[in-house]
Amino acid sequence: MTKLVRHLKSIGFRTLSGLITAGCFSMAAYSGETGPGVFHFNVSPNGYPPYLIVQDSEPAGIMWDVVELIVPRLGYQVEPRKIPRKRVDQMLEDGYIDGTPRAIEWTEEPEKFLFTDPVVNVEEVFFFPEVSDLDFEHPSDLFGKTVVTHLGYLYPTLAPYFEDQRIRRFDVSRDRDMFRFLQHGDRFDTALADRLVGKWILRNEGMADEFRSSDKAISQYGFRLMLRPDWTDFAESFNRELELIRENGELDAILANYR
Repeated sequence: MTKLVRHLKSIGFRTLSGLITAGCFSMAAYSGETGPGVFHFNVSPNGYPPYLIVQDSEPAGIMWDVVELIVPRLGYQVEPRKIPRKRVDQMLEDGYIDGTPRAIEWTEEPEKFLFTDPVVNVEEVFFFPEVSDLDFEHPSDLFGKTVVTHLGYLYPTLAPYFEDQRIRRFDVSRDRDMFRFLQHGDRFDTALADRLVGKWILRNEGMADEFRSSDKAISQYGFRLMLRPDWTDFAESFNRELELIRENGELDAILANYR
């Protein structure tokens, strides 16, 4: 066999091998979990402090810190994506992002997705001015009172009382505004917000000493990662690492930074 023939055969073999390898890689890249690579994580355009904070160039917050701690241990690099809420579910289905923070109860079609174990519990509680004598154990404690609430939010536990006006609600568009109205408006008695969100706002606005929160919550949801349904192996590995950082104190250390 001449050197030229051997050379041509060698080129042909290498070319064929390269095509096969490239084809396998291409198929893997679009077939759900791709193994070690990039995990595209939605942090939303405005975040959800203290769970997600996007004010600076580098994201922060409880959920981001947990993901950034665990996911590299699974062999992935984390890249943030800022997706508006109304587009998140479809873009997750389409594979543009790989995960987003979400409670099952906040999802219109949860059966389409896979959820990890809860990273942290979201609690909706009442905030009262420190000088107020009010507290919350039962909705009847608020009969005749006005609650500052978030525009567009549903509160199933209180819905019957809002409907018949035994408890009045006053809607505002931002969580931060709830405490401003409660602080300066004589006709408002309490504000209804997530416990950690409320405490985060009060601490950063210099009002932590002016309000207290109820011990009793009206609702409690697990805040998780929502993934595509074919990411089962990733979810199981994430859950194992989540349990580990819960036991060794790493999760508590993250939470302490935002309380």
